[in-house]
Amino acid sequence: MADSVDITPVASSQPPDKEEQGRGEGGGGPPERDAGGGLTDAQREVLDRCLHALKHAKNDSHTLAALLLITRLCPANQLDKPTLRRIFEAVGLNLPARLLVTAVRGSDSSALPPHELLSLGTALLAALSTDPDMASHPQLLATIPLLLGILTNSHLSHPQEEEEPPEQDQARTSPDISDPECNSKTEETETSNQKGASQDTVHPSKLDEAMASDCYQVLSAVCALPLGPDQLLSRGAVPALCQALKQNLTLSHERGLPLLGCLLSGKSKDKAWSKHPAELLALLVRLSKDFSQSKDQTRLDMCAQLMQFLPPAGVGADSDELKEVVSRTWGVLRPMMQAKLTPRQIGPILVLSACLLDLYGWEPAGPPKFCCLLVNRACVEVRMGLEEPPGNDLSPELQHTLTGCYRIMEAAIEQACSAGVTQTSAPPQSSVSSLSLQQSRQVLRVLEEAFSALVYHLQQVDPSRYGDPFVFATFRSLCSWLAEETSCLKEEVTGLLPFLIDYSRSHLQGGGSEQGLSDWMAQMSVTVERGAWTGREALRYLLPALCHLSAEEGPRKVLLTLDTPALLVDFLSQSWTSLKGKSGAASSGDPSMETACSALLNFTVTEPERVRKDPCFRTLEALLSEALPVLVHKPRLLVLAANCCTLGLMIGRLKSASSGSVEAGQRRFFSAALRFLRGALDSSSGPGPVKVSPSWEESWDEAAELWRLALQALGGCVRAQPVVTALVREEGWLKHTLTTLGHCSALPDQHTKEALEEALCAMAEQCPVCKQEIGDMMLRNDKGALSGMRNLKKSVGVK
Repeated sequence: MADSVDITPVASSQPPDKEEQGRGEGGGGPPERDAGGGLTDAQREVLDRCLHALKHAKNDSHTLAALLLITRLCPANQLDKPTLRRIFEAVGLNLPARLLVTAVRGSDSSALPPHELLSLGTALLAALSTDPDMASHPQLLATIPLLLGILTNSHLSHPQEEEEPPEQDQARTSPDISDPECNSKTEETETSNQKGASQDTVHPSKLDEAMASDCYQVLSAVCALPLGPDQLLSRGAVPALCQALKQNLTLSHERGLPLLGCLLSGKSKDKAWSKHPAELLALLVRLSKDFSQSKDQTRLDMCAQLMQFLPPAGVGADSDELKEVVSRTWGVLRPMMQAKLTPRQIGPILVLSACLLDLYGWEPAGPPKFCCLLVNRACVEVRMGLEEPPGNDLSPELQHTLTGCYRIMEAAIEQACSAGVTQTSAPPQSSVSSLSLQQSRQVLRVLEEAFSALVYHLQQVDPSRYGDPFVFATFRSLCSWLAEETSCLKEEVTGLLPFLIDYSRSHLQGGGSEQGLSDWMAQMSVTVERGAWTGREALRYLLPALCHLSAEEGPRKVLLTLDTPALLVDFLSQSWTSLKGKSGAASSGDPSMETACSALLNFTVTEPERVRKDPCFRTLEALLSEALPVLVHKPRLLVLAANCCTLGLMIGRLKSASSGSVEAGQRRFFSAALRFLRGALDSSSGPGPVKVSPSWEESWDEAAELWRLALQALGGCVRAQPVVTALVREEGWLKHTLTTLGHCSALPDQHTKEALEEALCAMAEQCPVCKQEIGDMMLRNDKGALSGMRNLKKSVGVK
């Protein structure tokens, strides 16, 4: 075909009017002849002749004549997929794409005006886009900026009348879009389209609904593809659609707003807001004003719509406009929440409330009385929804509502459980933190009843449903309660432990439907602490509860029967492998790994026999001997290093004495542990109290207790394995510690003094050389911090 579309009028083949030609998703044309569709024999015969003509067309006029006959006599809604495929393959994307380019760039050789070229091109693309393979074709994707330009009217402002630079005069004929260079030329129009769409000086002609419908059909078909949202985002769909909505252009609210809502749902939400915050915030402001001015039923319908256009949590947090939107929306929701509502009506209100809480918490929600009402209504919906007889399936709509209720409950837990609800002289009357003691107890009571319903529901879950996103939502919400409160419902929770552990193990080992859960978390704006869903997330949410439960004898015995230590070691191993692969800023602390270490530490302290016999603790030792030497050189991971160091030393103190030398893995661990421990105190401090090392200062509040516990465990290791004392001297820990204590007048606190004294006493008792060195230092520095260690004096025989 020629570079430009050379169309001469064809007798009896002029473009049909819009009603005949058929538009939009259905294709239009004559009314359906029967509910099942299908072609008559006469139609099929004509279709075969037209397809033959398409395949053997000698020019554009012949191609268009065959196409127009097809649109008149064989409407798309009467064609089955194989027939549509034959037509698509015969037409291809080359012609409709070139029609658009010709219309936009202008061509004197075309016998049809630009508007008709656009109309015909968009109609063909709309029909072709109903086939997913066509919708994902690079040639169709290259037309997206052109379609967006049409929707914003930037291509309907009579391009022939606009002055072009001289150097473009020879480029007025459109290129062949099948040429690889054409894609880049078509993409060039995206920038100019967006510029044109953003200028108020354009005086567009009215875009007819049929053409707008075709454009939206193509864009919607692309958006429905797995990678479709990214394709639209990268081609300027968000600013173009926002512009169309701002100017109230043809079908912008009917088709453009839902399309934009799809773009702002799921995984593409963050990307869209990061690229176009100003346009999206301006649109959100307008939508929130419409919401506040709407009537009852419309307002209920708009709840779900408005939710789509809220930004991800943390985006625009300092924006006064966004704060105003949230405050305005809460102002509308408060009277709605207080009205009599059916379950179907209250669902969208609760879900929108959950999204607002994700953005700014309880502060803008309203007075404590309303916050209590909101939590109460969410809890009631949860109890009504979950306390059904086993076997009753929950509808997707109810699951969506309950997931929103879970988020309200989770937001209430931390505030209500910290019922250090201290009453000040003038408490702020705008958040849950200002609940009275009575209100806080009421909230905790309704929360306990609702979480009892969650326990009941999870008891009915069969392993075949472990991949169900709603089961994960329920599991996650219960874990948020258990992280704060394990004393309530203790028997029920202990009875549920087999499910909780089996569910976590299933996902950690890849038994669940990971992709489905990942998509659900993105759809529900659930942010995973460490990035994308990997299968470890289920256990991440349970870890704080395991840390509490492993410290209590009854639940701990159940956890041991479920082989929970092995599960935690597996989690640590996977997490360490992932952490090793990161570098720079990405390798920041991982609270989940630290919490897993804490739970394992509980088992190590309370179940020494299990630690000695369970092979998973040998695996753990090997992991720690690999990890700690790396962690000691990562200041950002100091707290994790402190956890690993302490855990390894606590396991080491349970080992029996060895007559030979320390094995290689154990030597590597002890060397790293000793280097790590000696780095906490600043040996360069002058006379006076010793200071914490600058590298430890920022993390001292978190790491100090672990450091002290590690020193005590080091003493235990020395007593259990005297051979370790040689390492203590070789690594310079003893010399460094004695020098520091000899120079300083005091230690940071009594606990630090006691921990260091215990470790030094163990050295003196097990190693004559160490005892001599300690005694000599005490004699030389009878006024330093060493002089106050009475037990150490007794151990070395210094008076």
